[in-house]
Amino acid sequence: MPRIDARRGGPAAEVADYVIVGAGSAGCALAYRLVMAGRRVDLVEYGGSDAGPFIQMPAALSYPMNMRRYDWGFQSEPEPHLGGRRLVTPRGKVLGGSSSINGMVFVRGHARDFDHWAEQGAAGWAYADVLPYFKRMETWHGDDGEPSPYRGTDGPVHVTRGPRANPLFNAFIEAGAQAGYPVTGDYNGARQEGFGPMEASIWQGRRWSAANAYLRPALATGRLRIVRALAERVVFDGNRAVGVAVRRGGVRWTVAARAEVILSASSINTPKLLMLSGIGPAEHLRGHGIEVLADRPGVGANLQDHLEIYMQYQAILPVTLYKHWNLWGKGTIGAQWMATGKGLGASNQFESCGFIRSRAGVDYPDIQYHFLPLAVRYDGKAGIEGHGFQAHVGPMRSPSRGTVRLRSPDPAETPEIRFNYMSTAQDWADFRACVRLTREIFAQPAFAPYRGEEIQPGPQTGSDDEIDAFIRDHAESAYHPCGTARIGRADDRLAVVDPELRVIGVEGLRVADSSVFPRITNGNLNAPSLMAGEKAADHVLGRGMLAPLNLPADIAPEWRDRQRRRA
Repeated sequence: MPRIDARRGGPAAEVADYVIVGAGSAGCALAYRLVMAGRRVDLVEYGGSDAGPFIQMPAALSYPMNMRRYDWGFQSEPEPHLGGRRLVTPRGKVLGGSSSINGMVFVRGHARDFDHWAEQGAAGWAYADVLPYFKRMETWHGDDGEPSPYRGTDGPVHVTRGPRANPLFNAFIEAGAQAGYPVTGDYNGARQEGFGPMEASIWQGRRWSAANAYLRPALATGRLRIVRALAERVVFDGNRAVGVAVRRGGVRWTVAARAEVILSASSINTPKLLMLSGIGPAEHLRGHGIEVLADRPGVGANLQDHLEIYMQYQAILPVTLYKHWNLWGKGTIGAQWMATGKGLGASNQFESCGFIRSRAGVDYPDIQYHFLPLAVRYDGKAGIEGHGFQAHVGPMRSPSRGTVRLRSPDPAETPEIRFNYMSTAQDWADFRACVRLTREIFAQPAFAPYRGEEIQPGPQTGSDDEIDAFIRDHAESAYHPCGTARIGRADDRLAVVDPELRVIGVEGLRVADSSVFPRITNGNLNAPSLMAGEKAADHVLGRGMLAPLNLPADIAPEWRDRQRRRA
């Protein structure tokens, strides 16, 4: 695979039509569509190359998100409802952005997520509107090879499924069915609710990041330049954005744009850049000595994320990945992958999953499961010495909201991130349901040959107070921050961008990344972030949007009265 030169572009570079800040998921997709339409693009990215096995080998996923070379190193302020803990907030500082350091899980979200966006003022972002963009961006490789009207066949993003060779993957799906939940053949298709195979952005044994899917083909056109520099602020001529002030080493210059500037710098760095540029809550900006260009109190507000816990069990048979969890085992897996691109190194090891509803009265799933045949944390630390397995589980639609704020007017300073996790009674009720429903699933006959004692929370954790204490001490971010520059109507004071992603109150500036999500989607955020970049391109180019695709989305018919469907 050709290596991307991330050092091109500098003070003497030719003026481009568009300047995009951030070579992450949405930024790469947007850049690709713009250059394929004949436009010239400068893509500002502070991070470096994505070359090397730590990023490209799927099984090595725990390494890049814990390396400052590839990660911005953000963490939250002390979270008052989680015992004052600071939670890490990895964001990719590398070509491909967070798609180069994430778990590669591919989840579009539920149809109702996007219908809710439209109901809240994001006109043109309902499920029927975004489904054509999900299709355009993907090449789907399903289990049976049968085409689906919901899935794409010739897009840049390859979506695959693991082989599920480990018996625990299918045991998890079977246990879900035994507990009374449906089995879904494609949670990204008509029915999300249920248990089934998990999908991943992996292709031919390699992480299929936004850099691999979009950036390399875009560079081949000769119309894309990568400017490796730190974006400090948007430059305006009056009320119109005309470029981005950047710095590399001791040199500062402006990367100019003939047409527009688009921020795709993540839900953390995008609001930071807006505020540094004078767009945000006026009082906060003045407090840092920043001249107010547009008073938009929604900039940095509406911050959302998914929290999760690991429900871990001992395994009484040696069928887990633990036998490889040593220096020799990891070395052998890595050597096989380097030589052939195959083997355990070619999977992210998240090969089965589930989406369920927490209670009657919830119309579509609000709990997500990732199953893993190993008891381990995201930081790579083993949960136990011995064989074990786990489910990552957490609520999908927390009502808690946080903020991103400037710590200082220095562009090199990290922002203040306050998620305000678990700040409502509903958060605690939903998490207790996660614990109790998961225990019921693991108690099913499908796990009888494998299941040992519960490691965590542990059998001694049964009452509401005991479960709450465990959540307070052990809940971790699923690394899905979003919502800090949300779409809305122009007359909505808390909206930051209009439905065409134009920043309200200025000209020539848009946002295209997970910042614009009005509400967090049901699952991992990489796929909807890619979709946002795809759809943004058509808005920027001013061409007609893809025709809406009105396909039905499954909702349990008895959702008002039953937590589970009738058999």
